[in-house]
Amino acid sequence: MKVVIMGCGRVGARLAGLLDIEGHGVTILDTNTYSFRRLPAEFGGTALTGNGMDEESLKKAGIEEADAFIALTQGDNRNVMAAQIARHIFKVPRVLCRIYDPLRRELFNSLGVESFSPTTIFAQMLKEKLEAEPEEEAK
Repeated sequence: MKVVIMGCGRVGARLAGLLDIEGHGVTILDTNTYSFRRLPAEFGGTALTGNGMDEESLKKAGIEEADAFIALTQGDNRNVMAAQIARHIFKVPRVLCRIYDPLRRELFNSLGVESFSPTTIFAQMLKEKLEAEPEEEAK
């Protein structure tokens, strides 16, 4: 599978490394070259400096042949815009988008943007952990 990831933060770099290890073709795009330091030393994919909302940068990243596009920057608006470009202009079959704001995530999902909110996911995990039986303390 050919994957283009926008955003080489902690999550983007980790995902790129995991997909690369599994043999997928990975290109990761970030506006800050320094961000690529987060990639694993053995990363065999491509790291490109560029803006994921710019069509030329996306073409250089291989968006036209991509099976998937994942928007993982810190900005909800940038992620949604890039996801829409990947989906509607380049017809990427699978587009995922991180949206921090749970209300926006619901709105964008209703508009056909496959998105997820780490805020909602983490809150649910904490709630489940809190409600679970505490593990017996080590004696």
